[in-house]
Amino acid sequence: MPRFKRSVASITASAAALSFAALLSFSASAVAQSAPGNPAMPYYNPAMPTPQGLPQQQNLASTGSAAAPVQNDPGYRLGPGDQLHITVFGQQDLTNNYQVDGAGMLAFPLIGRVHAGGLTAAQLQQTITHKLSPDYIRNPSVSVEVLNYRPFYILGEVNKPGAYPYVSGMTVLNAAALAGGFTYRAKDDSFEIKRLEGGKRVEVDAGDDTPVRPGDVITIPERFF
Repeated sequence: MPRFKRSVASITASAAALSFAALLSFSASAVAQSAPGNPAMPYYNPAMPTPQGLPQQQNLASTGSAAAPVQNDPGYRLGPGDQLHITVFGQQDLTNNYQVDGAGMLAFPLIGRVHAGGLTAAQLQQTITHKLSPDYIRNPSVSVEVLNYRPFYILGEVNKPGAYPYVSGMTVLNAAALAGGFTYRAKDDSFEIKRLEGGKRVEVDAGDDTPVRPGDVITIPERFF
């Protein structure tokens, strides 16, 4: 009888030891899965929604993504403030981002200051190609893309007058919205735009849906009560 009791006690102790070992193994596995980098932090699965039910926003800077050039208008005339990406194939020292200055010029290695104001991207491309060849590079291949258009300006009866980044396809109403909307004094059905056309500044009568161009100066007049 004592031998039987000792056997039962031994079996019970072995079972308890096995259960405790299994529990430790399960806990270690759970911790390893929940915190692959830092055991103190829970593991985030990007496929799972946030507590609000929305996917977390991806950080483009961490993925190495870069902003692409805007869709170029072949007839667009360059002007002060335009930011360009100029590629000279096979010449990494010359391939870079450049900005047209207030005089309509840009500084380019080897060939110095180049007049860009009033030219299209294709015309500037031809100008740089001609200046590089043949004195500096034999048969250069040049590409010019607009990275960012020059800003537009909105003045008068808006809540936040000033300069704003141009967005392709925007209208006067979009521009006013960027500037905080019309004031209560604004005449909101007729506007004036000053812009450069053919090297001359012209005035254009505009409405809500009139397209805005880079460099435009929009004036929102005051209404007469």
